Amino acid sequence: MRRDAAHGSAAYAAAGVDIAAADENVRRIAQHVRSTHGPSVLGDFGAFAGLFHLRDVRDPVLVASTDGVGTKVLLGLELGRPDIIGRDLVNLSVNDVLTTGARPLFFLDYVAVHRLDHALMEALVGGMAAACRDNGCALLGGETAQLAELYRPGTCDLAGTVVGVVERDRLIINDGRRVEPGDPVWALPSTGLHTNGYSLARRIVADLDLASTLGGRLGGQTLGDALLMPHPSYFRVLEPALGQIKALAHITGGGVPGNVPRVLPPHVSVELDWGAWPVPPIFDLLQEHGRLSFDEVWHVFNLGLGMLLVADEPPPAALPVGRVVPRQAERVLLRR
Repeated sequence: MRRDAAHGSAAYAAAGVDIAAADENVRRIAQHVRSTHGPSVLGDFGAFAGLFHLRDVRDPVLVASTDGVGTKVLLGLELGRPDIIGRDLVNLSVNDVLTTGARPLFFLDYVAVHRLDHALMEALVGGMAAACRDNGCALLGGETAQLAELYRPGTCDLAGTVVGVVERDRLIINDGRRVEPGDPVWALPSTGLHTNGYSLARRIVADLDLASTLGGRLGGQTLGDALLMPHPSYFRVLEPALGQIKALAHITGGGVPGNVPRVLPPHVSVELDWGAWPVPPIFDLLQEHGRLSFDEVWHVFNLGLGMLLVADEPPPAALPVGRVVPRQAERVLLRR
């Protein structure tokens, strides 16, 4: 076998995988990754596996979740804001483990690209790192895959895994066993679509100008900005109240009807009062321009509801939006 490293590297690059570019990518993103590391992270960035020392927990339950940003990635690339997509990936994952009462410990990412674009990768990882710092978790590592045969030029995909921890006696059991009829239901409002429904939304607005304010219909925002509103993390808001929460639902794909029943016991339903929370105007625009029924938008989008929770006392910024009722045919009832 010929020992011609330069030739082999060039051949691999021609096939779609540039090793030199990968090495440069690691060098560029290292500062972002290390900025999230505290004393619990052992070793340095770039090893085969990340090390995290679990400290100050008496009876730990580890909680994990994996997710992706979906086709919102395409919007972020089109508008030149991949940093928002990186933030979204971390925040939506943190919200998922938060439903159990867990605080995030560390995050791992997977980014797949046609070919490496260093500016794109720095923006994506920089966004992830910023969100990790905000949530108090470490960006422990990840993988960047050059897949020219799978992805079109200028496109990418990303997914992430978060691991959190909660003391066993503070665990919010996701079968809602503490929930009873008469319990109040509270909401933390959404900022917009968050990271769900973009395959439908992008089809609806395909003939509209993303730079247009549409005559002020979106409160002065452009259509692009309204669609790209970041998916926030609710961890810092809910952290002080986690011990008082009986059930917590993150409103993601499937809307309210698809997510709230996942945290309810079988003998109850939830009744919500339409008008008790603000609905961002982007949803009215999507319904009207897409000629969608209310039932369809209710089952696809969050319609202004970021998190729904059952608790006797509300956390800060929570709005009273309904109540738990005895089991009905529908698990989520909407009073309009």
